[in-house]
Amino acid sequence: MAIPASDIKFSGSIPALYDEYLVPLIFEAYAAETAPRVAALAPSRVLETAAGTGVVTRAMARMLPASVELIATDLNQPMLDRAAATGTQRPVHWQQADAMKLPFEDASFDAVVCQFGAMFFPDRSAAYAEARRVLRPGGTFVFAVWDRIEDNEFADVATQALATLFPSDPPRFMERVPHGYYEREVIERDLANAGFAASPGFETIAARSRAESAHIAALAYCEGTPMRNEIEGRSGSLTEATAVCEEALARRFGTGPIDGKIQAHIITARR
Repeated sequence: MAIPASDIKFSGSIPALYDEYLVPLIFEAYAAETAPRVAALAPSRVLETAAGTGVVTRAMARMLPASVELIATDLNQPMLDRAAATGTQRPVHWQQADAMKLPFEDASFDAVVCQFGAMFFPDRSAAYAEARRVLRPGGTFVFAVWDRIEDNEFADVATQALATLFPSDPPRFMERVPHGYYEREVIERDLANAGFAASPGFETIAARSRAESAHIAALAYCEGTPMRNEIEGRSGSLTEATAVCEEALARRFGTGPIDGKIQAHIITARR
């Protein structure tokens, strides 16, 4: 599956804006769901792929015993730089790595964790096969993906608003990538093609996304994600795009603090 380079470009000011605004908006709720599932496995060595700015890493670092080795990787070094600068309450090894070509020995981890990274993999079965390769027999792959965009209200409203600003070529990053890989049968097929023979666990979890204002949510989506690359690639003004999204979010959710539905799947696959 070909993925535009702009879809996986997390650089410039994106990592900082992503971490400051998008992480508390949508990612922290699912980090709180993922970390306990990993801790329940009682692993001794954990690998995280597509760690981003480290929201799940920090949650696991708080929950896992200090004796558990935790290695967090991401394709984008600027995201890891931000994660490392934020830090964790106990040592974590940060390492740049491609989830499709992991630089680790076979059967060397008890758990592989990936929150909201699978949607970015050009070949998901290949990435899942790599996760399986580095898992020890009986090890577990735990990953999360977003559900369809209609069940993630802020992303849906922002995407529709930008379509009014760029009617001939609307930015579809949110719909195409974060919310483009949610069908259970497709995910199960990709896991089976990667060698995961047992039927995976599949949980759909709804949560709430809250922001102090429509402006904060608009800023998070327009400037703290690769949707920014689409806007700028269309010679669009980030300020104007953010204002259009802010207006749409305020119209839908109000002019004070706003609250919207988010929904995701957490999948567990045993080696």
